[in-house]
Amino acid sequence: MPTFTPRARVATIAAAFVLAAAAPVTAYAALDEDPAPAKAAVAPPGRPYIETRLFFGTERPDGGPTVTDKQFLDFVDREVTPSFPDGLTIQDGRGQWRDRNGAIERERSYELILLYPVAEAPVRNPRIERIRNAYEREFAQDSVARLDETTRVDF
Repeated sequence: MPTFTPRARVATIAAAFVLAAAAPVTAYAALDEDPAPAKAAVAPPGRPYIETRLFFGTERPDGGPTVTDKQFLDFVDREVTPSFPDGLTIQDGRGQWRDRNGAIERERSYELILLYPVAEAPVRNPRIERIRNAYEREFAQDSVARLDETTRVDF
């Protein structure tokens, strides 16, 4: 093992401190550097639309007969299609909720999906509310749930 003079020992220790102190600065500086210029953000395809989902239960709270597929599709033909002739989607579902008495109710349901341009929302909103009200009256339902989200659509 080599022998160091007191002066060499102090110089070696000082050099170690300088290197140790400079190392984090160098590492952080490297993390802050941007090696490539940022690319311009690209807008997603499509136009701004609103997606409205309506959830229709099939069990009647008054104990009446369950709403059948035929009854529901007839309702769609009469009440929905005239207001949304450009298209819609119907999905079968299974729903559950807590009723007025606190009991968990489960039932077969339908999910109706409607897409329309954001600019048409003031005209479409009253039509959607008429659909909800008509179903509640015709099939003795407590409610038809509604969910609205903005999205982008490209056909």
